[in-house]
Amino acid sequence: MIATAKRINNIEEYYFSKKLAEVRSLDTSEFPVINLGIGSPDLAPAQNTIDALITSAQHPSHHGYQSYKGIPELRKAIAAFYKSIYSTTLDAETMILPLMGSKEGILHISMAFLNDDDEVLIPDPGYPTYASVTNLIGAKVRTYALKEELDWGIDREALSKQDLSKVKIMWINFPHMPTGRIATIAELEQLVALARQHKFLLVNDNPYSLILNDHPLSLLSIEGAEEVALELNSLSKSHNMAGWRLGWVAGKKEYIDAVLRVRSNMDSGMFLSLQHAAVEALKHNRQWFDELNHVYKQRKEWAHAILKTLECSFSPHQSGLFVWAKVPDSLSDVGVLIDKILHEAKVFITPGFVFGDSGKRYIRLSLCSPEEKLKAAHERIEKWKASQLNTKSIAA
Repeated sequence: MIATAKRINNIEEYYFSKKLAEVRSLDTSEFPVINLGIGSPDLAPAQNTIDALITSAQHPSHHGYQSYKGIPELRKAIAAFYKSIYSTTLDAETMILPLMGSKEGILHISMAFLNDDDEVLIPDPGYPTYASVTNLIGAKVRTYALKEELDWGIDREALSKQDLSKVKIMWINFPHMPTGRIATIAELEQLVALARQHKFLLVNDNPYSLILNDHPLSLLSIEGAEEVALELNSLSKSHNMAGWRLGWVAGKKEYIDAVLRVRSNMDSGMFLSLQHAAVEALKHNRQWFDELNHVYKQRKEWAHAILKTLECSFSPHQSGLFVWAKVPDSLSDVGVLIDKILHEAKVFITPGFVFGDSGKRYIRLSLCSPEEKLKAAHERIEKWKASQLNTKSIAA
């Protein structure tokens, strides 16, 4: 066996990569597992988006390598999207770099800006990829807590009192996954001021701003943010295009150029027909998003019903594709609960510890399943809970 690189010694396989293999092993045609763990939209993109892909793909000349910066039409469409949705002006030529999904951007930004002795501020709870990429790069993970008593906000006052001299990047993610927290303008202004004071890069991962959120907000709309900020965004969640791998990073020209230097050595450009489809997707009007969110609101009611059956507590005002909930104090081990529900009720729910120490007493439910599946999951869990109570009664 050839020895692996030291950089992966502390890197584990992504939780969902391992867990979904277990979920598949339990799946049967007679009693299939209902997966409420993954935020992969089950609804289709708009028909005009699909038509644009097909039409473009029929051209023989559209299948070659493409520009590393993406076609001008796509960058202009992203700029128009930012103007329409966030009232934010971006220079399409210099401030936007299309990516093969925003997850790619987390790696490329980290490679472009981090050295071995740099520290990276990562939210807890938060998206695990921020920490794993930081470890792969060889920089140092430094978590900051999102606090339940602050409605999962950042304790900015406490953070400002810390020694931030070695911090190079601070990852934020609003609307936040997994808690559904929406940041205010005042919060983002304070974070921008902190980044400017300590001269670190503030990066907002912003794929959920159009899901169950009436006030979409971009970090780049904040005064002074352009000097210290980048923003990742994508079509995965908001446009039902997760598998298409279409995203972008936006910000100051010098920062975008640095990311491009990395990215241009990693791939050979995005398939042209995907770019043409993305241009069409970015033209969606408010009605399209209203209809999409109507579906998620209905699904959310069933998710709440499931959580009430499990005696969990939660806020009804969360944004994004998930519901974040606290398990009862009487429950000693969230992992045991998750596994029992998976193996006995055949329903998969994500444990909160995946997202950091602050998530140990929590679970996360995805809204990316049709109402009938959510209803079926509720019925299964009700029956499972009743069986648990009966077993305890018999044992007593």
